[in-house]
Amino acid sequence: MKFTGRLKEPIIDYVTGRLYVVFEPFEDFRQAYEELKGCEKLSFEIKKYRRKRSLDANAYYWVLCTKLAKAMEVSNQEAHNQMLRRYGQPEIFGGKAAYTTIPDTESAEKKVNNAMDYHLQPTSQVREGLDGVMYRTYKLLRGSHTYNSEEMARLITGLISECKDAGISDAEIATPDEKRILKEKYGVEL
Repeated sequence: MKFTGRLKEPIIDYVTGRLYVVFEPFEDFRQAYEELKGCEKLSFEIKKYRRKRSLDANAYYWVLCTKLAKAMEVSNQEAHNQMLRRYGQPEIFGGKAAYTTIPDTESAEKKVNNAMDYHLQPTSQVREGLDGVMYRTYKLLRGSHTYNSEEMARLITGLISECKDAGISDAEIATPDEKRILKEKYGVEL
């Protein structure tokens, strides 16, 4: 069960010293309460609310990405990875971007460019490993399936710009109805 709401002021039981957190749900919580009230232990995850992107945005993104890949004469995966590198979001662990090293070879670069299970952005940092092999440092990027509406809007706006630069016409980029939806839902201007 997922609910949205807001945290209220904490309550401290001065006899036991225990802290109680009060959550005010925006949705009707009564049925969930009835189902869970006898449970000895529950699991909670509280995080800042962000509106999720719609699946329509994802479908539109892949239609455009396919058109761009064809215009660039690369695979859909390679076009997608290029868009993530230019307009995507880094993977953050403990408040810091994550990096990895990979052998600095053409075959490794080709594999990274066409990967769909992970997304990496090459850096200019290349070092020799203890094994005598040269290694390039890559920044780990989040997959677009994890993006919220704002992040997806940035990715789509960048993709639209790249499509225009590749000579794809406005008519091929979006129908009038798609343009209206993109403007209303994401603030994306064509």
